[in-house]
Amino acid sequence: QVQLVESGGGLVQPGESLRLSCAASGSIFSSNTMGWYRQAPGKERELVATITSGGTTNYAGSVKGRFTISRDNAKNTMWLQMNNLKPEDTAVYYCNLRQRRNPGAWYATVDYWGQGTQVTVSS
Repeated sequence: QVQLVESGGGLVQPGESLRLSCAASGSIFSSNTMGWYRQAPGKERELVATITSGGTTNYAGSVKGRFTISRDNAKNTMWLQMNNLKPEDTAVYYCNLRQRRNPGAWYATVDYWGQGTQVTVSS
């Protein structure tokens, strides 16, 4: 089992910044991928950014250049620095961790999710 807890959401004006944090605990294997996903009202949950335990990052085109994802493997903590926020960034942001069900398994993976933190960008 893995537990994820997000924090750092809030209400900001367009152009301002927020920094989200995700603290992971439990049976975390050394090889894993953590990421941020978001879901706006009436929309499907979408990928924002991911980062592997090796440090490889991937960003959605809509946030590339504005958001930065980072992690500390030793502390099992992940952050999302969000700069120049726009109204369309408004959503509930979820922390995700994906890893093998067993380190020796071929590919079967399991996803863990945090409870979500609200980000609202409005003037």
